[in-house]
Amino acid sequence: MSTNQQRGDAIPLIELVDITKTYSSGEVAVQVLKGISLKIHPGEFVAIMGQSGSGKSTLMNILGCLDRPTTGQYLFDGRDVSTFDRDMLAMLRREAFGFVFQSYNLIPMSTAVENVEVPAIYAGLGREARRDRAEELLGALGLSDRMGHRPSQLSGGQQQRVSIARALVNGGQVILADEPTGALDSRSGEEVMRLLSDLASKGHTVILITHDRDVANNARRLVEIKDGQIVADGPTPRALAESAPPPVAARTIEVPEPGEDTGWTVREVLEAFRMARRALSANLYRTILTLLGIVIGVASVVTMLAVGNGSQKAMVERISAMGTNLLVVRPGAPGQRNANGVATLVPEDATAVAKVPNVIVAVPEYSGNMTARAGNLDYQTQITATSPDVLLARSWEPASGTFFEQEAMERYSPVAVIGQTVANNLFPGQDPVGHYILLRNVPFQVIGVMSAKGANPGGQDQDDVVFVPLTTGSYRLFGRRDLRTITVLVDDLSLIDETQAMITSLLTVRHQGEDFQIRNTASFIDTLSAMRETMTILLGSIAAISLLVGGIGVMNIMLVNVTERTREIGIRMATGARARHVMQQFLLEALLVSALGGVIGVVLGIGISLFLTLFKVDIQLTLPPMLLAFSCAFATGLIFGYTPARRAALLDPVVALAAD
Repeated sequence: MSTNQQRGDAIPLIELVDITKTYSSGEVAVQVLKGISLKIHPGEFVAIMGQSGSGKSTLMNILGCLDRPTTGQYLFDGRDVSTFDRDMLAMLRREAFGFVFQSYNLIPMSTAVENVEVPAIYAGLGREARRDRAEELLGALGLSDRMGHRPSQLSGGQQQRVSIARALVNGGQVILADEPTGALDSRSGEEVMRLLSDLASKGHTVILITHDRDVANNARRLVEIKDGQIVADGPTPRALAESAPPPVAARTIEVPEPGEDTGWTVREVLEAFRMARRALSANLYRTILTLLGIVIGVASVVTMLAVGNGSQKAMVERISAMGTNLLVVRPGAPGQRNANGVATLVPEDATAVAKVPNVIVAVPEYSGNMTARAGNLDYQTQITATSPDVLLARSWEPASGTFFEQEAMERYSPVAVIGQTVANNLFPGQDPVGHYILLRNVPFQVIGVMSAKGANPGGQDQDDVVFVPLTTGSYRLFGRRDLRTITVLVDDLSLIDETQAMITSLLTVRHQGEDFQIRNTASFIDTLSAMRETMTILLGSIAAISLLVGGIGVMNIMLVNVTERTREIGIRMATGARARHVMQQFLLEALLVSALGGVIGVVLGIGISLFLTLFKVDIQLTLPPMLLAFSCAFATGLIFGYTPARRAALLDPVVALAAD
């Protein structure tokens, strides 16, 4: 009497009812399995034997829930497997099955102990607990001294023992061994069969797929398959020679229920992060190439925004140095070109404007270029005839000496205050105060030197100037009383528009018409703000393009990664990885690359920016652009890593395992 018959009416662990499997290639359909019906009880050691092309491997894939039948019913412990979704099938593989493949199917980049740990990771076993379990199993299989070796450093027999340990790490109640001795020498093959027989004697359900009758005879039950049909099913000579059947194994397998084990957990994410880090380290050169696109994009963002913000800051400082609460009145009707040549403003206009409410001072000015001489040195500079109030209007003070006062204007005194540029050219290496300069052969005593002012927003050197009293300049240098400008300093900046309107009204009445124009320097800030927004958009667009290119690079590399690691994905799915586990790993790889590239890019951008300061480039490094660049890099990894990760997660396990 067979072992199967002795078990009576006990519910079989595995039951196949009229299972068929058909593969389609275009319009051609090939039926591999043709109505397979089979019952396997707990604790049985069953060999499924057939020649190549008989359908035995396809049958094993269906038994191990790696593939689905075309028609028929598969019952596992009384539950219809056809009602299980992808995640429930993954859970069933994780809890019930252990696979031993002919080609071992170990993950190349992982050590022996790490390969054994894989199913325990997806079972949620703690890091120390699964490491202890893996080391215990490898030690029992004689691999204590090979735990840290990668598959390429192990012999075929050692690799197969590692795969057996992996099959047992979660319990391995059902061991599916597909040609486990096919790639081994005779000695190693005998060792593997002894291990499988020992597992069967301990109550594991062992299903052996083979084409070798000698190997099949190690089992207690032999199922022969030919052309997709079972042609024989009975005890092996070994079973007939035994005096008593093996004991029935206890049922320790919990069939998953719908909705079980859902949701990402912190432990899962941490494990996926460790695996992603290991995978990236294993392909360091490719990782560096992937990083490069993100690094360049982020570094360009940080550098360009630092340069742009620095230029804007410098411009704001220059405008602020000129004064943003100024109104500049010039001769000539609005829109008239070359208005400076029109004689419509006179000093009395400045006196009248100074009395307008909210006006602190109104500074009359007339300027022109001429040659200044000191000793045997000549220098072409700008001569500005003005009043002492220019110091207040321009927020400018002498660095040495003093500025002329109102008394000098009343006496037409020939005194001058010169800028730093003029002082350096006419009086190199000496203090100009007390010396004389000739302006149109009129000697002017230098009574002061102005502090350095720098260039204005238009790039003009503000220190290239000689100030003289308005009265002296009008009569002794320029020969005219009209003014080129009246600079008005207002008190309350919020009322500058109203003040401008009052000055316009006053001068219109005085001149009986609007033969002047007023420029509001506060509007420079508005113009600058508009320029800043435009610059930000421009730099942001360039940065977005850079990051887009980097993101496409990430996606391309990750797609190649998925293609090259398809077999690894199949191994992980066979050992219990759910779709989300696979997605976690590949998505975290993309995020890890992007985050690392973002950090390196920020550091590189800071370094480039600091280097540019050596060339007198205005730089302003602020935290928001760096955070923006890093966030964009991280988002790039998330967006462009999603498609490859999803593609990996949706792979069919049996197709993935068959990949080269």
